[in-house]
Amino acid sequence: MYKEQDYDIIVVGAGHAGCEAALAAARIGLQTCLFSINLDTIAHLSCNPAIGGLAKGHLVREIDALGGEMAKVTDKTGIQFRMLNLSKGPAVWSLRAQADRSLYKNTMRMVLESQKNLAIKQGMVERLAVKDQKICGVVTALGVMYGARAVVVTTGTFLKGLIHIGLDSFQSGRAGEFASIGLSDSLQNLGFKMGRLKTGTPPRLDAKTINFSKTVPQMGDDPPVPFSYTTEKITTPQLPCYMTYTNKITHEIIRGGLDRSPLYSGRIKGIGPRYCPSIEDKIVRFADRERHQIFLEPEGLETKEYYANGISTSLPYDVQVQLVKSIEGLENAEIMRPAYAIEYDFVFPTQLRHSLETKNIDGLFLGGQINGTSGYEEAAAQGLIAGINAARKIKGLEPLVLGRDEAYIGVLIDDLVTKGTTEPYRMFTSRAEYRLLLRHDNADFRLAEKGHKIGLLSDDAYTRFEQKKSILEEELSRLKTVRLKPSDQINSALDSLGTSSITESISLEKILKRPEIKYAFIKNYAPAPIQISEQIAQLIEINVKYEGYIQKQSEMACKFHKIEAYKIPAGFDYKIVPGLSREVVQKLTEIQPETLGQAARIPGITPAAISILHVAVERFRNEKRS
Repeated sequence: MYKEQDYDIIVVGAGHAGCEAALAAARIGLQTCLFSINLDTIAHLSCNPAIGGLAKGHLVREIDALGGEMAKVTDKTGIQFRMLNLSKGPAVWSLRAQADRSLYKNTMRMVLESQKNLAIKQGMVERLAVKDQKICGVVTALGVMYGARAVVVTTGTFLKGLIHIGLDSFQSGRAGEFASIGLSDSLQNLGFKMGRLKTGTPPRLDAKTINFSKTVPQMGDDPPVPFSYTTEKITTPQLPCYMTYTNKITHEIIRGGLDRSPLYSGRIKGIGPRYCPSIEDKIVRFADRERHQIFLEPEGLETKEYYANGISTSLPYDVQVQLVKSIEGLENAEIMRPAYAIEYDFVFPTQLRHSLETKNIDGLFLGGQINGTSGYEEAAAQGLIAGINAARKIKGLEPLVLGRDEAYIGVLIDDLVTKGTTEPYRMFTSRAEYRLLLRHDNADFRLAEKGHKIGLLSDDAYTRFEQKKSILEEELSRLKTVRLKPSDQINSALDSLGTSSITESISLEKILKRPEIKYAFIKNYAPAPIQISEQIAQLIEINVKYEGYIQKQSEMACKFHKIEAYKIPAGFDYKIVPGLSREVVQKLTEIQPETLGQAARIPGITPAAISILHVAVERFRNEKRS
């Protein structure tokens, strides 16, 4: 075996998790090497070229606040930006951007290639080198050994990837690329419990053959709102998306092809995403629905390829052609790339710590779809944390672990390592107990300080954040003390806004609490002595109008911290605790929760069991002290 040079950290896989992991490790100062099977597909948006969306947009903002790269690259390459859920409360507002597929991966690749301390190599990692349960490097398909003090595996859908189009199937990591076979076997040989998942994509269509006049245009926001807190303005040209629907004929065509569907013939064994089903799954599960929405989304500024969002399928190609042509506006549409489903291996994430280091192999970290998640954003978030913690481990520092009340990233990782998953995990706002605290607009207030302390968020970015924080605090203080006096002009303005007039002076804060009043009213009739940006104005409104609810969730989070801070000793023997059922002992032994709070979130662990455990751990600690 040929031995090449050693690195501090090796990252296997250059998808969204791998890019963030490699950049984080290198920026913290560790000599890092990123391996990709194909350098031309680094940061490839293999499914929909879109970043963000409901709850996912929160993850992107958090990545940015910590000093990650996804938001910045999206801002440079996004061709349509839309803030979703504006008709609802601010806790569920979420930003989504359609990106230029080629421009995104080329931009991210340039960031990686320009990064100090980071080497990039094309090669397929076949085996993990482990000695005495400690990682010591990787071995490629060419038999080349690379040493490392820590390894981050971010292989996406490549582990024994198997593509299905109708009853035809072939090994592939994604269409046109090799699958990774040896690395999956290596993980199994190291004792990891692994499962099988499935995901898929819709056909890509030629815009020249689409009749857009029969569809409904969907424009982006004007002006577009950036993802990154450091982006001042979106300068990339913006494009519309288009909306159409399936119909009864489409559904009949799909039903007629189910006998050749790998999903319904039993050829696909992996479990697919519940919340993003294929079109054939929708037709079967929602048989009473007369139509399903389809979004035709551009793949980029310099291509005529369109992504048919909503008709993901693994049906045979001839059925795909028929179903596409049955849709209004797509009667003459030509398929440029067929839809397909892909099955792949994953590692059950309960075998990880909150740092994303594996429990049984010291120095081995996993991030992204290998942990059972779906989506670029979930992957990037895990990659960032895995890269940070691999670097911190080598430096002898405590890992960065985000709480459920601190970030959606914290919710994501805690759900994975505590509850596990048997289907592709997707982030939703409903998964977060403290979602009013975890808004998309305040990610920097929650995480910028952490990002700066760990060495990822630049001094310039942190200084800008501190200035923003100072302006916000100063204006919130002014709103409490400055009072608005009644006048004909003021009362006329209040009346025009549909709210009651005032007969005595009232604080600006109290007037802003009224649902009909926006900060623009304050700006007009009692302006601040300093410039208030639109971004800060929005923060002010939310803080004032939702103050009571925010305070209540903050108090809940404080109570949560008490149980969360109660540590369970490493290697605690649950078998010796009287009163715990065999099932509870089995689950606690398998998960090895780090705190009482984590133990309480394990499915099937009752409050009574937690009380018994609390007493047992306290007794164990007292005996150890004496």
